[in-house]
Amino acid sequence: MKPALAFLLAAGAALAVAVTASALPPEGVRDAAVLGEAGPGGASAKYPERLSDYGFFEDARARRPRPGVIRYDLNIALWSDGADKLRYIYVPEGKQAHARGEGLLDLPVGSAILKTFAFGQGEEQRFIETRVLLHRADGWLALPYRWNKEGTEATLALVGARMEIARPDGTRINYRVPNKNQCKQCHVKDGEVTPIGPKLRNMADADLARLGIAARSASPLPLWESREGGDLQALARGYLDVNCAHCHQPGSMASNSGLDLRFEQDDPHAIGIGKPPVAAGRGAGGHAVSIAPGDPDASILVYRMSSTEPGIAMPELGRSTNDADGIALIRRWIADMEPAS
Repeated sequence: MKPALAFLLAAGAALAVAVTASALPPEGVRDAAVLGEAGPGGASAKYPERLSDYGFFEDARARRPRPGVIRYDLNIALWSDGADKLRYIYVPEGKQAHARGEGLLDLPVGSAILKTFAFGQGEEQRFIETRVLLHRADGWLALPYRWNKEGTEATLALVGARMEIARPDGTRINYRVPNKNQCKQCHVKDGEVTPIGPKLRNMADADLARLGIAARSASPLPLWESREGGDLQALARGYLDVNCAHCHQPGSMASNSGLDLRFEQDDPHAIGIGKPPVAAGRGAGGHAVSIAPGDPDASILVYRMSSTEPGIAMPELGRSTNDADGIALIRRWIADMEPAS
C-alpha cells in the first residue's frame, strides 16, 4: 500500500472513531448542563434542548438512571389526571443532601429533581413529559420536556403543549404540559422558585438513606394505599398538603385566600373549618364556608375539587379530570367532623 493511501485510510479511521465517540452518551451526568454553564464550543446551556443533554440516564428511553440519580417515591402523591410518575433526585458527587425539619429537603447547588409523567405499565407504558427542577447558583429553575411518540427523546417545551391522551382504562383526556411560566404558579414561594414534592415526612426511610440522609420523620404521612382503613385525619390532611398546600400557604400563589393547608398547620380556621371565603365569587358555588363540619355538600373545598370548569376547579393546573378517590376521602373526612352547633 502506498504511504499516502495508508495515511488517508488511517486518518479516515481516526475521524470515524472520533465521530462515533462524540455520538456516545456521556459517562456521567453533565453537571455543566445542570448548572447552565457553557457547553462545547461555548454554546449556551441555559436551557438544554433535550433531556438527554443532561446525561441523567444511561439509555435514551430514560429507563436506567445513572449512578447518583436516585429513584424515590412519595407516601402521598400529587394527583395529575391519574398519570403514573417516575421521580428522581440527583446530587452532584462530593455534595450532600440534608433534612431540615419535616419539610422539604435541603439540596445543594448542582442538584436536580426529575418527574416523568406516564400512562400504562411495562412495555405499553408511554412517557408524556418530564419536568426538571435545576438548582443553579441563582436559584431553582423549572423546565418542561415533552417526549416524542417513539419514546426515544424528550425535547424542551418552553411554551407547553396540549395533547389528547388515551388512558389505560380507555378514557381520553385533554392533557396539558405546562409552559415554563406555569411551572412557577405551583413552585413559587416568597417570590422564588422552589421544589414542592420531596419532603422528609412524605418519603420512605429507604429512599432517604439512598440520598445519604439519616434523619427520620417523627410524623410521616400515611401511605395513600391505606386510605380505605387508615387514619382518616392524617390521610385527609396529607392529601391537602400534597395537592393544595404548595399554593395555599403564606408566601405562595394563593396566600390571599387566607387558607393554609400545610400538614403542620393546626388552626382549624386556617385550614378552612368554618372559614368564609375572602371573596365569595362563582368559585364559592353559593356555599358559605370552605369546610362545613359534617356537611361535605355545603363545603367550598369539595365543590371546587369536584369541578373541572375553569375558574371553579381546584387545583387550577395539572388536571382536566376529577380525582374520584381524593374527593371521596375529603368527603368522608368532612362528614366525620362534629357539626357546628
